[in-house]
Amino acid sequence: MYDNWEELENSIARCRRCKLCSNRTNIVFGDGNKQAKLMFIGEGPGADEDLQAIPFVGKAGKLMNMAFDGIGIVRSSVYIANIVKCRPPSNRNPEEDEAIACLNYLRNQVMLVKPKIIVLLGSVALKNILGKEYGITASRGKWVEQKGIMYMPTWHPAALLRDENKKIEFWKDLKMVKGRLEEISK
Repeated sequence: MYDNWEELENSIARCRRCKLCSNRTNIVFGDGNKQAKLMFIGEGPGADEDLQAIPFVGKAGKLMNMAFDGIGIVRSSVYIANIVKCRPPSNRNPEEDEAIACLNYLRNQVMLVKPKIIVLLGSVALKNILGKEYGITASRGKWVEQKGIMYMPTWHPAALLRDENKKIEFWKDLKMVKGRLEEISK
């Protein structure tokens, strides 16, 4: 484990732990406030993220930003990361060995940020963080507490682009997160 951001970022920059490194343009490390009380974890970078080296800047990210704006969450005040740091081909889900290769990096990010709340965006984030026994449909919108951190599983913003009906649930989940964040900040 790394004690500071510089060591962690340098280690990730040289990473060759899985096959995703062979096709990446950039490593998508993370973005935002490194002392945030609120952290978001997605599955992996897409094409736009791979080019810009910033998570959630494509269509799904724009939708997430709109939700943030509507609810009053300032993107620069939160920290955003992914299960894997390199883009899976054709935006497929990360394979288990790829996720395992990256999870210690993500765990280290969580240890350095020390968030009070983590929003798990989609099934890949949920299963890799809380366990394979969790399913996104049954778990979304329900708080889970582990090791002093409150987790809120919700839909990945890309799912909202495929199914507009999920937008209302996503919105409600983020409103619950905002309310809990306000309670913690008092």
